[in-house]
Amino acid sequence: MSQQGQWQVAGSAPEIYERELVPAVFGPWAPILIGLADPKLGDRIIDIACGTGIVARIAAAKVGASGAVAGVDLNPGMLNVARSVKPVDDAAPAEWLEASADRLPFSDGSFDIAYCQLGLQFFADRPAALREMRRVLSSKGRLAVMVWCGIHESPGFAAFADILERNIGSAAATIMRAPFGLSDAAELSQLVAAAEFRNIKLQRRVGAVEFASAERFVLSYVAGSPLASHVSQASDAARENLTAETKLALEKYVGSRGLSFPIASHLLAATV
Repeated sequence: MSQQGQWQVAGSAPEIYERELVPAVFGPWAPILIGLADPKLGDRIIDIACGTGIVARIAAAKVGASGAVAGVDLNPGMLNVARSVKPVDDAAPAEWLEASADRLPFSDGSFDIAYCQLGLQFFADRPAALREMRRVLSSKGRLAVMVWCGIHESPGFAAFADILERNIGSAAATIMRAPFGLSDAAELSQLVAAAEFRNIKLQRRVGAVEFASAERFVLSYVAGSPLASHVSQASDAARENLTAETKLALEKYVGSRGLSFPIASHLLAATV
């Protein structure tokens, strides 16, 4: 299975992803990513690998009713959740399309800004996806991309991956490590430059993953991701150990406000 296939969630997972994982993991980064491309009223925006649409929704409010937003994702369940979220007043109308990042269903120069939050690392053909982003941007187009740094810079996820490997299996651990698969800053910059983007600026930034408790982290992350099928097939003892060992490993990151552990990202901005 490709990395892209590993993160195709099914069943009720998209709803759990939107309700639990977006606020705890992805949502806090969305305004930061959006700001890299400085959207203006009337801009046309594409959000590639949009998931349940957090970046697209915030961007739609930035560009206003005179703008336009398209969210593209391979997962129909994610797109259904994106369509179900009521837009804010005076936001740009959003179009949600099931499509591959390396075959975008738009003509040349259709957009002013292309966003990709935590999707590029999963694409089977990253160079082709970036060439497509370049193709659909106008002559004054801007690109903003976010990927995680190495898993070792996110101790909660690093520990969880190891615990998954011990108790659930190597396939589950591979799924957990896959989001950190494009962690080399030089490789990221070279990929973007090879797609003929210019004025590439890259920054590293540290944020936090926050859940009410370590137990909630395990339950939400498993249920809202492809880990669900692997964990559901494990024994009761293995599932109990998964929670107990994670709680112990992350104990030092739990305080009065719940679980909070660091995570680092690469944020890249470029122009056409």
